[in-house]
Amino acid sequence: MKCDKIDIWSVDEVHFQQYGSRCRMWIPPEVKDPVLLHHPTRESVGYFGAVRLRDGKFAYRREMESFNGQTFFDFLKQIRRKSCHAGRKTIIIMDNARYHHAILHKEWRIQSEQFFKCEYLPPYSPELNPIERIWKFTRRLCLHNRYFPKLSDVTGCVESQFDLWSGANEDLRKLCVI
Repeated sequence: MKCDKIDIWSVDEVHFQQYGSRCRMWIPPEVKDPVLLHHPTRESVGYFGAVRLRDGKFAYRREMESFNGQTFFDFLKQIRRKSCHAGRKTIIIMDNARYHHAILHKEWRIQSEQFFKCEYLPPYSPELNPIERIWKFTRRLCLHNRYFPKLSDVTGCVESQFDLWSGANEDLRKLCVI
């Protein structure tokens, strides 16, 4: 982390839902298995996100359709544009999602490897990816104990927080310490 020639970015994707998936309630002891019905129109919005571990700089991209090779490739290029100004080699830490290995951007990854390299975490190990802590932190700051009548309210709340983190951020840097 102290090397002045390398920047490490942690990358992942997340969904934020309009209606929460957790709740607490008191249930009489005689009721063994309560049935809890969720809102029938659960909507969600997805984001690609990346945090630079050196200084906590955050980058994101909303994805309304689906996560796939093309949308991930667009996000990789966005991170490349943000990281090239530092003049350092960039290493991207990410999970093994299928579209992270897409043939669509394989040639670009190979050509860029000397200054922009992708490293993959072992399967089923989200606890090793520091950005997972940011998703949890975002939910706690923006979404917990709040009602959002529209999905646009969720995106507005989350993106306003993301925009606050777009520059170097000490809180995110401390949160993502490896």
